[in-house]
Amino acid sequence: MAITLSRTVLAHQVFTGVSRGHLASLVEELTGPWQAVVEGRRHEARGGARKREAGAGARHRLVFVDRLVATLIHLRHDLPHAALGLLFGVDRSTVTRAIGEIRGLLAERGCAVPDRPGLRLRTLSDVFAYAQAEGIELRLDATEIQVRRPQAGRGGRRAFVSGKKKQNTMKATIVADHQGRTLWTDALRPGRMHDATAARNEGIGTCFRHFPDVEVLLDDGYLGLRRDHPGQAVTPPRKGNKISPPEVLEARLRARHRHSSKRITVEHALADHKRWKQLVRWTHRRETLPVTYRAVAGLVSDRNTTG
Repeated sequence: MAITLSRTVLAHQVFTGVSRGHLASLVEELTGPWQAVVEGRRHEARGGARKREAGAGARHRLVFVDRLVATLIHLRHDLPHAALGLLFGVDRSTVTRAIGEIRGLLAERGCAVPDRPGLRLRTLSDVFAYAQAEGIELRLDATEIQVRRPQAGRGGRRAFVSGKKKQNTMKATIVADHQGRTLWTDALRPGRMHDATAARNEGIGTCFRHFPDVEVLLDDGYLGLRRDHPGQAVTPPRKGNKISPPEVLEARLRARHRHSSKRITVEHALADHKRWKQLVRWTHRRETLPVTYRAVAGLVSDRNTTG
């Protein structure tokens, strides 16, 4: 029995996670790049220029708007490809191919910047340059996503075992501003890697040296960065020991509370990401998780341009 649903219903925010206006802007922004990708693939398959005029030949069974909507539904609700194929009236392989195309385009967009609709941040250097130019204090934190356990006998199997979660995870580093708006996320690292090491591997040390006016609020997991970059990498004061006077303990506790209150916005940004079901627990190939996370982070950050 065939299932037919109105495309208007499938494009609703309940399914896609984005508003109608946001969806329309994504269609306008990504149509050209998607057509370029399709033409490039066809040119490679032909081995030369096209012999017929543009628009001639077979039509796509799944048009671009439907491909975008199917990808958003998959990211938001982790609906299987076979189920999406049933909803859109196409084969599962068509949906798989469409999601691979659109997800990559979404990941390449980067993160939006508040009050700058035409500007997007794609690297950590972009974020530090923006923060120094605008005088913004950054917040940085890491989050872990459970992934499937690698097969026995494969090299590096232990690298994904998180000492904190006691699970196989991959770790994402996030940068947000004082209002909890996502500005950047990295390429993801195996869960066994320390938070500070993951940040160093993304080049945060070089960014600190090139942008000396930028301050980043961190938690206790980044004490090594505070040691290497004092005054820029800001972590909460250490807790007092048992022999400290009561007034010292109280002062440090208040200072830690103030630091936590300022840094909590990055936790809010992470919570926004976890509203997309695929980032709660990843059950697909680990190799595609980084591009998925960047795609979701870019979609979440689009709210920066609308306030």
